[in-house]
Amino acid sequence: MAVGKEEVEEIVKARTDKREYRRIVLPNSLEVLLISDPDTDKCAASMDVSVGAFSDPDDLEGLAHFLEHMLFYASEKYPLEDSYSKYITEHGGRTNAYTSSEHTNYHFDINADAFEEALDRFAQFFINPLMSADATMREIKAVDSENQKNLLSDGWRMNQLQKHLSAVDHPHHKFSTGNWDTLEVRPKAKGLDTRSELIKFYAEYYSANVMHLVIYGKENLDKIQGLVEDKFKEIRNIDRKCPRFAGEPCTSEHLQILVRAVPIKEGHALRVAWPITPEIHHYKEGPCRYLSHLIGHEGEGSLYYILKTLGWATGLSAGEGESTFDFSFFRVDIDLTDAGHEHMQDIIGLLFKYISLLQQSGICKWIFDELSAVCETKFHYQDKIQPISYVVSISPNMQKYPPKDWLVRSSLPSNFSTDIIQMVLDKLSPNNVRIFWESKKFEGQTNMVEPWYGTAYSIEKITGSMIQEWIVSSPNENLHLPAPNVFIPTDLSLKNDHEKAKYPVLLRKSPYSTLWHKPDTMFFTPKAYVKIVFTCPHASDSPEAEVLTNIFTQLLMDYLNEFAYYAQVAGLNYGISHTDSGFQVILAGYNHKLRILLETVVEKIASFEVKADRFSVIKEMVTKEYQNYKFRQPYEQAMYYCSLILQDHTWPWMEELDVLPHLEVEDLAKFVPMMLSRAFLECYTAGNLERNEAESMIQHIEDVLFKGSNPICQPLFPSQHLTNRVVKLEKGKSYFYPVEGLNPSDENSALIHYIQVHRDDFMLNVKLHLFALIAKQPAFHQLRSVEQLGYITALLQRNDCGIRGALFVIQSTVKDPAHIDLRAEEFLKAFKSKLYEMTNEEFKSNVNALIDMKLEKHKNLREEAAFYWREISDGTLKFDRIESEIAALRQLTQQELIDFFNEHIKVGAPHKRTLSVRVYGKSHSSEYKIDKSSPAQASSVKIDDIFSFRRSQPLYGSFKGNHVKL
Repeated sequence: MAVGKEEVEEIVKARTDKREYRRIVLPNSLEVLLISDPDTDKCAASMDVSVGAFSDPDDLEGLAHFLEHMLFYASEKYPLEDSYSKYITEHGGRTNAYTSSEHTNYHFDINADAFEEALDRFAQFFINPLMSADATMREIKAVDSENQKNLLSDGWRMNQLQKHLSAVDHPHHKFSTGNWDTLEVRPKAKGLDTRSELIKFYAEYYSANVMHLVIYGKENLDKIQGLVEDKFKEIRNIDRKCPRFAGEPCTSEHLQILVRAVPIKEGHALRVAWPITPEIHHYKEGPCRYLSHLIGHEGEGSLYYILKTLGWATGLSAGEGESTFDFSFFRVDIDLTDAGHEHMQDIIGLLFKYISLLQQSGICKWIFDELSAVCETKFHYQDKIQPISYVVSISPNMQKYPPKDWLVRSSLPSNFSTDIIQMVLDKLSPNNVRIFWESKKFEGQTNMVEPWYGTAYSIEKITGSMIQEWIVSSPNENLHLPAPNVFIPTDLSLKNDHEKAKYPVLLRKSPYSTLWHKPDTMFFTPKAYVKIVFTCPHASDSPEAEVLTNIFTQLLMDYLNEFAYYAQVAGLNYGISHTDSGFQVILAGYNHKLRILLETVVEKIASFEVKADRFSVIKEMVTKEYQNYKFRQPYEQAMYYCSLILQDHTWPWMEELDVLPHLEVEDLAKFVPMMLSRAFLECYTAGNLERNEAESMIQHIEDVLFKGSNPICQPLFPSQHLTNRVVKLEKGKSYFYPVEGLNPSDENSALIHYIQVHRDDFMLNVKLHLFALIAKQPAFHQLRSVEQLGYITALLQRNDCGIRGALFVIQSTVKDPAHIDLRAEEFLKAFKSKLYEMTNEEFKSNVNALIDMKLEKHKNLREEAAFYWREISDGTLKFDRIESEIAALRQLTQQELIDFFNEHIKVGAPHKRTLSVRVYGKSHSSEYKIDKSSPAQASSVKIDDIFSFRRSQPLYGSFKGNHVKL
């Protein structure tokens, strides 16, 4: 029996939230939040344990993280290794965990009808886990592989450097991931047994009274409560105190420092940090939220606006960084241009000038009230998200906040306190600042190396008086506070649109555009979604055109920024980006003032002019983006080559990088009118919009762009309607493309083993999906857990414009891609017997799990829009896809699935079409030479040149070929 539905103040929830909540505490002191949502298709749970990497023993860094890996293997009640993950996956769910400084969080979701058993399996890890000796060594390798993938990531490197430059005796200083050295080599040298230490760590820290559980179920609260009491009552309680780590991580020697560091990627950045009182102690007053709103503002007069106008910065963010109950940092991160890099002192001077402007202006009540109003609207009209994301957002915060604020947390600042905001503002002074300055220009100018990631850096002490000089000598710019926000919605009413259209309807079609409209029959929020895709044949007919289109869209965003930033603050987001055949405009958020923003965007397109100063900044930024392609993870590089081989009419990034240096202002000025001269608009509107509003928006766009005495756009000729075509691999052939990784320092190799199956067809789709569902967990278990090929291991489905297939993705330092390719095929050989041995019961259970997955409702407008837009952009237009695929599933027999496997997936099947992309990292360069030079085996074909190959292959027909009928 639970100790109580104790009388706590009612949990504050959003006005639009129909779910029910209840807090209970079990007799073993486990605190639980129960959530009942009768509408949900998925159930979820998250257990947060208040212990993390800060509690790692000094001689075993990464132990908490290693325990997170080990805990899910098996338990005494369910001793079969990996049976938990298998059960979850086979019932449409997923499982994951993470370790932070003071928390370890375990979570899963699953189809509703399988929740009870999943919960029992989950609970057993906290009651009687089996951390087998056999699994220990394999999982140390998995942790090491996870660390290997992070070694060349600037995010991980710079984070560790900031931790490294803190007091050695504070846990913030530690290395939290762990690797082969910390978990195997060093402990062994000291006579420690890692597994014994692991069991000891679990026994010492894992106690019910420091755990917090969130359960998201479909049943009523009483039923869920009964379930939780039954499953979790056995977790032992040793009355462990939550570990606390008093004291500041940064002593005086770690403050007033300027650190120069060498990143992996191109680009320069300034990261400025000050130790502050954690916001958690004053979350109703929201001092960091107030200060980050102002320091991070991008409207006219803001710090970013000035830095942007000077051509010194391309991005700025501000706010509370890593924080615990005992310490926190306020951070300002600025992405610099090459010119900005040369003006570091001026930029720091301007940052402190803005801070002193805040001091002089005093804390403004109107700004706090406006922020508070925006936060309140955001909270009360928040979109539903996936249950697994929802429970994970709540559980780590239950220890920090009183129960009534578990859902709200710090999102509703409501107590205006000048003193508390002033207290944090006073901390942002030159006397306790830490400045981290990143640039490749510092190569060869540093004298220290961070031990875990090998980041080169140097430290210089700076004084308050030096910064004072920077402030005085920085440019005199008109810094000022933001204006009142005109985009804050005041009409949040729902339209009385009586349309109950289940699917999008084609509202209008003209020579210039098509408009698909989906009235809101699901979410009932005052929000809308508008997507306008410009098909412009001239936008993608060469590498130059593609790059110029990219620069054009980024310039548009740049021009709009100081105006549209206010809309973003008020919850109306927008994006303009280039696509395969032109560019797109997306607006999403409160519908009240959406039209104003849309008209402004269209006006900017219509009156586009190239501003030379902004062109050079954007060109530099785009150039660095292309240069940084080579630092992507090897598996991402393999995915890129896979797309380049399969998708006709795609340009390689190397060619785009080659043309970039030669592009000038005149090129773009000539290009944009030509690009826009022929255009067709595909539009999709959804949400709280009536059909006449949607039609009027598109009519307005047509009037601006296509009408008038001298129109900017003309309609496309029938021959100009573009389609994306996909290469049709030959039956019975295995193609392979061996290539060296783009970053010669990266040890990791990667394989994509792609099996092309069919052109969109309901029955074939469900056979493929069912195969992927059944094979997903066994593939992960065999290739990652047992064979330890690499941390990144997955079996996924792929859909290129309606052409379907399956693929293995594996990234590894231990084996080369050709070897891994053979292991993937070995897995498929062994998997065949699993299909044959499957009982009728198991087959039916898998089919029902897949039906449940397909029946899962969209949580919000964006999810729904993504689903329907895919049908429109692929040209398949099967809006009733879910119902049709479920009907196909209900007819599917086990023999038909086996026949499908034997025809399309089985190794050596006469109809099988395979493409392997093998990216060789530094650790496998000798194997690359062998793979590149050795002759291909029978029925396998080596691709030497992607474009010769692509030109020589037949293509699948495009679904876009059929013109839309009204």
